[in-house]
Amino acid sequence: MTAEVLIVGAGPTGMTTANELQLAGVSCVLADRLPRASELSKAGGLQSRTQEAFDQRGLLEPLLATGDYPVTTAHFAGNLLPLARGRHRFPWRSLPQVAIEGFLEKHLAVRGIPIRRNHELVGLAQDADGITATFAGGTEIRAQYLVAADGGRSTVRKLLGAEFSGRPGTATTVAADVRLSAEVPMHTITPEGYRAQVFPLGVDAEGRPLRRLTFGGPGWSLERDVPVTEDEIRTGLKTVFGDRVELVELRYARRITNAALQAAQYRHGRVFLAGDAAHVHLPLGAQGMNTGIQDAMNLGWKLAAAVRGTAPEGLLDSYHAERHPVGAAVLRNVQAQSLLLDVGPDPAAARSLFADLVRLPEVQYLLDDLLSGMGIRYALPDSEDHPLVGLPAPGLGPELRAGRGVLMDPGRRFGDLAARWADRVDRVETGAEAMLVRPDGYVAWAGDPDGLEPAIRRWFGALVG
Repeated sequence: MTAEVLIVGAGPTGMTTANELQLAGVSCVLADRLPRASELSKAGGLQSRTQEAFDQRGLLEPLLATGDYPVTTAHFAGNLLPLARGRHRFPWRSLPQVAIEGFLEKHLAVRGIPIRRNHELVGLAQDADGITATFAGGTEIRAQYLVAADGGRSTVRKLLGAEFSGRPGTATTVAADVRLSAEVPMHTITPEGYRAQVFPLGVDAEGRPLRRLTFGGPGWSLERDVPVTEDEIRTGLKTVFGDRVELVELRYARRITNAALQAAQYRHGRVFLAGDAAHVHLPLGAQGMNTGIQDAMNLGWKLAAAVRGTAPEGLLDSYHAERHPVGAAVLRNVQAQSLLLDVGPDPAAARSLFADLVRLPEVQYLLDDLLSGMGIRYALPDSEDHPLVGLPAPGLGPELRAGRGVLMDPGRRFGDLAARWADRVDRVETGAEAMLVRPDGYVAWAGDPDGLEPAIRRWFGALVG
């Protein structure tokens, strides 16, 4: 079997990558070791920037139409950020990962990209022309490139021998999908250091609300593989909430660690690490899933250009250059939150001080930019010359549905130049300001007209023929 790109792992990162490739007309195979889709929502929220990216592909409206996904308020280490709510075009939503995966799987199937399940990767080799992946049972797939989106325990990463370093897990927290008898606060920390977080996960088939419950504290850090029981959940609820709430139903439970690890390199020849295969951390604010989806948005169009032969020199290397700092920043903020959520007198004092700081609007806005993905600015070559370069393009949606570059040309000055790259860049004669926008929605050029053609060549390659 052959494909232009092989994607290992059919979570949100892998499926978003597949969608980007199919938009560009690049063939891909999406393989996953599991026999069926997971019923566990490792994440339960969709950030503003991810919603914006889905809207730019025409995916957001049909995704939101699949259920009732309420707008919620972001938090940092349990401190709510109410002043930040509504700052961006798309507010934070409570949207479980299983719903996102189910929607993307159906979307891809309609477009002729099924998930090949029961495909456990056991071997990987690469040469100058491509990669050969071997699966249990003897199936081989030959592809030009491979995207590893196979999670925190990535088989691809292990087969590569890729460095994956940082802080190993020192404690575990219980995470469970449950139905509860009553509403409780979203974040609670007792004077003894026991803590619980409760987030909405939509409703079940009968319309009953589901919740994601996480809790921990003194004595609750057990080995990761120790099963979580209903009695343990009931004890946790009673310890934190007393008699205010009871467990009605336990859907799924597991233990998660506070490990904070990142791959030293996201690119290994023709293999690219994305999502949890590239970075893992304690799940706080769904940052892992959202960061992985943004990894895919950054990588997909670049791989497509490489397959088509239009990628300029250095384009594939820019994936690591741009996304590795983003992943490192996420690990830093999660570790800071972990410290504030820890037990003992020192974290308690820090929590008290931090709670006072979070009341300041400037602090809420800074943390909101950190958590929502809207504050990401890539250090692009011309980013010092114009305040927009390197940031998400403001207000764009339908213009990016085709997954191509976009030249916003409200002054109608660049028609001749745009026509020369019309096979890769669409020209739009509207907008407030002239700018060149990459397929992933980030501004690649604005300002000096003399800089436009070099920017087009830098990101979309030289003319062919």
